Amino acid sequence: MANPTNLIVGPQLAADSAVIGSRAGRQGDQIVSELHGRFYEQCLRGNLYGTGMTSAVALSANTITLTATTTPILGIYNPPSSPVNAVVLQATLQDYINNVTSVFPGPFVWAGSTGNVAVSTGLTPTNLKTLAAAGSNCKGFAGATALTGLTNNLVAFMGAGFPTASGLLTTTVAASTPTPSVGGVENIDGAIIVVPGGVLALLNVTSSTTHSVWGRLIWEEVPI
Repeated sequence: MANPTNLIVGPQLAADSAVIGSRAGRQGDQIVSELHGRFYEQCLRGNLYGTGMTSAVALSANTITLTATTTPILGIYNPPSSPVNAVVLQATLQDYINNVTSVFPGPFVWAGSTGNVAVSTGLTPTNLKTLAAAGSNCKGFAGATALTGLTNNLVAFMGAGFPTASGLLTTTVAASTPTPSVGGVENIDGAIIVVPGGVLALLNVTSSTTHSVWGRLIWEEVPI
């Protein structure tokens, strides 16, 4: 009797031009497997971009502000003339204590605003297929670059999923005490979209210069 759902039990070794049905297990359960990593298709099409640090950057009084003087830890500016949405896929962050006496930097948060028409700064993002800093409609922020020309102040809208190297208000250790970095990955998977005129910034909330960070931000540019 033919399988009415056109599911084939067991692995298949078909040629590229063959036409076969979907796979099933011996109990009739449909088998679904990933052919590539989940970002492969858009990376291959040249639509994936990223920005980030290549060395550690100390937090500062300007990584907690919400104005044009703000220096996002990581961020994106999508100009108003852009023909794309910047669809955020993933962010990573490492944090370590850079002094024998440290001040808690507060939690890391995502902040943003829209309707920004004149941000004049930012880094050229890297195309993650060509590995060249070219082709993006957006600007990236990673460390010490201010949002010069910001039209509308940022608003912190939710916490980010990154730990801090110390949660104590102040921490004092001996110079010989190991203080390893801590890090995390936030798989945003399209749950944040930076529209034309939008700014997205990763910030901390308590002024501290005794924590240093590095990380990356990856997004897809989707035509609108």
